[in-house]
Amino acid sequence: MSISLRRPSGPPDVADQKPSKQPKPSKQPKQLKRTGRSKATTSSASSKTAARPTTTAVEGLMVGGDPRVDLLPPEVRSARRDARTRRGFTWGVLAVFLVVVVASATAFGFNLMAQTQLFAAQARTNDLLAQQQKYVEVRTVQNQVDVAVAAQQVGDSTEVAWEPFIRAIGKAEPAGLTMKSITVDAASPIAVFQQSTDPLQGPRIATVTVVTLSNGFPDVPSWVAAVQKLTGVVDVSAGTVNRDETGIYTSSVVIHVGDGLYTNRFQTKDK
Repeated sequence: MSISLRRPSGPPDVADQKPSKQPKPSKQPKQLKRTGRSKATTSSASSKTAARPTTTAVEGLMVGGDPRVDLLPPEVRSARRDARTRRGFTWGVLAVFLVVVVASATAFGFNLMAQTQLFAAQARTNDLLAQQQKYVEVRTVQNQVDVAVAAQQVGDSTEVAWEPFIRAIGKAEPAGLTMKSITVDAASPIAVFQQSTDPLQGPRIATVTVVTLSNGFPDVPSWVAAVQKLTGVVDVSAGTVNRDETGIYTSSVVIHVGDGLYTNRFQTKDK
């Protein structure tokens, strides 16, 4: 849409123009004047409404609108948009920087607190170690006592009161038998007692072989039955019966005893 303006060819002759006489307004009553004003206002409003141009958009072109011309170069608008974008990026970078600074300060504070606690704990540990140096001799004696107690427990782990057990075997002998010899094969603290491969025989800690002499034929079954009732006996088996040239009978029994005969003198009781 183009707009052309024409300038007049020459200034109008002011001398030739005569002022026109304007008729004086006639005096009317105030009521008529008010009525005339309201009518004039109404007519002027209607004339303005009628005179207002209607705008119709046809393919992006405003027809009948106010004539406007945008003389601002597009580079200026682009520069403004770029400035807004740069401000947005600047604020974003500043926000990220502030977050990083706050996080770093918080981490530094926690690190400083942890280091302070670590130094305090190390100082407390050094103080306790210095105090323990005063009782080194006591700790040495205590360790020696512990070693002695452990040695007693190991040595006592296979201790059996053989004297009362042998006396009980002698009392269980039938009349006419005289004990000749006793052989004991028992476990030790450093060696495990060999167990029997016979599944009918129970676990044992020692084997006792008793040899007796008698003038007559010995009552071995009664003797075996009596020995079987003794405390700690696992099983009893009869041995051989032999008669020498003088008429003396030699008989033997093999007794297997269990862990019920352990004395456990130095074993500590579980609390």
